[in-house]
Amino acid sequence: MDWIRDAPFGWTFAFLFAGAMLRANSTYWIGRGLAAGVRNSRFEHLLEGPVYLRARRLMDRWGILAVPVSFLTIGVQTAVNASAGISRMPLARYLPAVVLGCLLWALIYATVGMAVFYAWLALGWQWIAAGAVVVGVATAAWIRHRRRQGRPPGRGD
Repeated sequence: MDWIRDAPFGWTFAFLFAGAMLRANSTYWIGRGLAAGVRNSRFEHLLEGPVYLRARRLMDRWGILAVPVSFLTIGVQTAVNASAGISRMPLARYLPAVVLGCLLWALIYATVGMAVFYAWLALGWQWIAAGAVVVGVATAAWIRHRRRQGRPPGRGD
């Protein structure tokens, strides 16, 4: 990872942009393939999961802007790109939106994101492990609390 830190900003930005484009477009095309293969099969219910429904609500609310906006969120980016593919969003609309989203994502991660990442690494592995344990325990406690209340985790009630 030192090569990313030592690389000029332009190269880091281009690397992150290319990675985001590859991932987002792959997800879109996988979504298109899934839609064709899963419709009218016993696996169609998989397209109705909570993350997919959240992504679909975002797309219903924001339309084409949901694609670039999803790059500024956590947890729905993949679902929105897959949803765009599943709904067969035309490439003439999808490509400009995904390019904008990837540019925003690369800018954020090439600046603030990488600074936070390297500051976190500077803490040392024992602190990273301790932080991961704290996050894991907090997540498990939250899931347990939600299940005891009879609400599934992931619902934004």
